[in-house]
Amino acid sequence: MHGTPHIVSDVMTTTVVSVGRDASFKELVQLMRDWRVSALPVVEGEGRVVGVVSEADLLPVEELRDGDPDRSGRPRRVHAPAGAATAGELMTSPALTVPANATLAQAARVMARAKVKRLPVTDGLGVLQGVVSRADLLKVFLRDDEEIAEEVRREIVSYLFPAPDSVLRVHVHDGVVTLAGRIRDTSLVPVGARLVRAVEGVVDVEFDLSPGPVPAAPDGRERTSGAGRP
Repeated sequence: MHGTPHIVSDVMTTTVVSVGRDASFKELVQLMRDWRVSALPVVEGEGRVVGVVSEADLLPVEELRDGDPDRSGRPRRVHAPAGAATAGELMTSPALTVPANATLAQAARVMARAKVKRLPVTDGLGVLQGVVSRADLLKVFLRDDEEIAEEVRREIVSYLFPAPDSVLRVHVHDGVVTLAGRIRDTSLVPVGARLVRAVEGVVDVEFDLSPGPVPAAPDGRERTSGAGRP
């Protein structure tokens, strides 16, 4: 019934810089600056992702650990690895990745739970395919309003509210879908709202329904334009 949801491979960035385990601290800093990224996938072999090194991993951190004094009784100072460290020593492993065929909603949930801004995208063997960011996931909300309207008419209205039982017009403005007209079975409104909200790019859905039966066509027969354009 419904069109295939957008998946990560539809929006991901495919030109990706990655590093091997032996990449030096200085090389990592240089690549992040040149590519304007905050994290780099670490790969080995044929491109299998084994970890991720981020800006936070590179920052020389010196913290005081209360309650863990050294032999002199003073708080112990902990020094993070500095310039001589390699990507293999600094990276977070195993890497948090997302498959290329994951839906955008699935990728968004992974990012939210892990509190990260981007994820390496891998195939079934764990080989790097690209990187998906929060900004990439928002691309679907830039879909043209008429494109969204056409999908709602074709994939939802024509099945859930078919003529002659219903006469609905579909209008979309800035991602907000309005379904206006008459339907015979109002119990389907919550179902319709849920399905429309699931369409990529839809921000919200509103109903503007008129009371009463579906009007008849001029010749006395019931109207048959169930998914008319606005």
